[in-house]
Amino acid sequence: MDEALKQVKKGIRGITSKLYWGIVGMIGLIVCAFIITFFFSFRSPATIIGILIILVTMLMYLSLIVRHYHILNKHDLTQNPTEYLNTLKEYQKNRSKTIGWFYYFFMVMISTGLALYFVEVLEDAPLYFKLITYGSIIIWFLFITFYLKPRMFKNEEEKVNLMIDRLIRLQEQFD
Repeated sequence: MDEALKQVKKGIRGITSKLYWGIVGMIGLIVCAFIITFFFSFRSPATIIGILIILVTMLMYLSLIVRHYHILNKHDLTQNPTEYLNTLKEYQKNRSKTIGWFYYFFMVMISTGLALYFVEVLEDAPLYFKLITYGSIIIWFLFITFYLKPRMFKNEEEKVNLMIDRLIRLQEQFD
């Protein structure tokens, strides 16, 4: 019993640690985007609008990961494993639903923001450089969407499922 609780706590700690560092990193990126937006001089309003779109999108993502962090971190597993199990099930259901639609919204908004940002930044660049830049960004987003995202979310989903299974087995021992 104690071993199962330790394993679940270790798994939760791993996920919350990853979320915590994601929050720290996102705050750093938001600060950088804020500094770029308000302390650099841009001629085109499209550039500022692009950066603001990216900034708002990052703030939305930050609120999402902060919410997930609080859901996982707010309960002590040893106090009430049944309540924690229900919290984990709710987290899993909400996460899979949210991640599905939010990811594509996030990618569209970031792409739009970058496209507007690069209008002015690449204004004087040769055509081949513009094509390489936009092509690289498109290839990167496609790689993330179709290769990296499914593997990352599947891995995290498996970890949450394993913790839920362990808690269910632990709960069955008490029933």
